[in-house]
Amino acid sequence: MIRQLIRSYRWLPALALLLGLAATFDWPIQAVMSVTVKTAPALEPTLARMAELPRMRSMLVSVGGTLVAEQYYNGASATRAANIKSASKSVISALVGIALDRGDIESLDTSVGEYFPEYLDDPDKAAITVEDLLTMRAGLETTSNRNYGRWVQSGNWVRHALTRPLVARPGTRMIYSTGSTHLLSAIITRASGVNTHTFARRYLGEPLGISVPRWTTDPQGIYFGGNEMSLTPRAMLEIGELYLNCGRVGVDQVISEEYVHQSVEAHAFRMRTPDRAYGYGWWVREFSGYDAFYAWGYGGQFIYVVPQLRLVTVMTSSPNPGSGLRDHRRSLYRLMEREIVPAVAQGV
Repeated sequence: MIRQLIRSYRWLPALALLLGLAATFDWPIQAVMSVTVKTAPALEPTLARMAELPRMRSMLVSVGGTLVAEQYYNGASATRAANIKSASKSVISALVGIALDRGDIESLDTSVGEYFPEYLDDPDKAAITVEDLLTMRAGLETTSNRNYGRWVQSGNWVRHALTRPLVARPGTRMIYSTGSTHLLSAIITRASGVNTHTFARRYLGEPLGISVPRWTTDPQGIYFGGNEMSLTPRAMLEIGELYLNCGRVGVDQVISEEYVHQSVEAHAFRMRTPDRAYGYGWWVREFSGYDAFYAWGYGGQFIYVVPQLRLVTVMTSSPNPGSGLRDHRRSLYRLMEREIVPAVAQGV
């Protein structure tokens, strides 16, 4: 649905120029957008409720590029990086888009067989594409959930992921698996000739003006694709703004607009969660009647983007297992759905 709406609003950048607004978007928005003085006060009750959540660490809200709310909780601060857990998958997706733009990866149809022939003797597995990995439709048995410990304790994470049995035909059923995103990190490394951290720092961090700290690597030194990245909440906000602005920072195209739009289309679905879909490392759903996409990490790490409202919201939480984790995540969804989106919608 997001993609269909995009096609209907191609005239909006020209309108923005006439209105004196920054013409750095290509999404459907309200015809005249302004952040009113009512927006920030309207969010104060939400900020207060978040203070009552023991797992809460930060909440930032930006509308039209203006930071209207920023609050830290339970010892967190603006300078302390958060473990964004599986929200890392959205960052890896951004890096794949950059690698495609640079020509390091030839196309979304490039197969894993071109990168890891030493681990593949099954032509069906060898035909798994980059797009299959991005959309969690590789067809391989998952390395997440109950299989996660066995995978990360193996001596070779890439080989372990690729030697899982095929349980679905590649390109069909969604099977959420961090191993798929780790294979993308390994592909970036082999295709570009530099490790994923160097690639991320050079081609994403520097254009956005954010720090990308080193994170966990596998036994072969490949940076973990899809987990354990650490970013400050403001760095997370910059990534959300990058996608809100269709891959642009100012006049610089960091990621192609086409790839950004493809990334937040609904490519894959899970039957037990029909309210949301999966794109290229981003989740897709509606909040309070508005199309949105978001990065989602274990424990409550979120980057929400609502293009029609020019809204980016960042939430970070304790990444540690423990009681109340599911209730905490549900609370964040409810606050986004029932309070943050409606408050911003009334102010634009």
